[in-house]
Amino acid sequence: MIKVNYPEPVFRFKEENGKEMIFDFIRKQWLLLNEEEWVRQNFIQFLVQELKYPLGLIAVEKEIQLGELKKRFDILVYDRDHKPWMLVECKAGEIALDEKVLHQVLRYNISMPANFLVITNGQFTCAWEKINDELKEISQMPVWK
Repeated sequence: MIKVNYPEPVFRFKEENGKEMIFDFIRKQWLLLNEEEWVRQNFIQFLVQELKYPLGLIAVEKEIQLGELKKRFDILVYDRDHKPWMLVECKAGEIALDEKVLHQVLRYNISMPANFLVITNGQFTCAWEKINDELKEISQMPVWK
């Protein structure tokens, strides 16, 4: 498990048709605030504010092709050469980080091969580094170089 120190939130909220919305500063749009979106937005803030990952190299909820299926990854951080560097799968707080979640990010990694894989539900975070086609669990988030 990795300890994540979430920064003080700097979110914009509004109510629309009786539903709470949050502004995603990467996608530049208002989104329905549900538990998974709350985790995703806080984790993005952690990456940008605490770990200093460049905002311009972070993609959020983009569609990818997995065989015949179309799926959407949660967060993808690119390296300076704009190659996938870290793939993050976010889940709502009550979702356990089990093998099912790990297999989901591994499937996405087939289409978007990244050096680091991360799964988080906001309370718990696990991460792995790919070394010679093997996954090694890591105890802290990688530092941006």
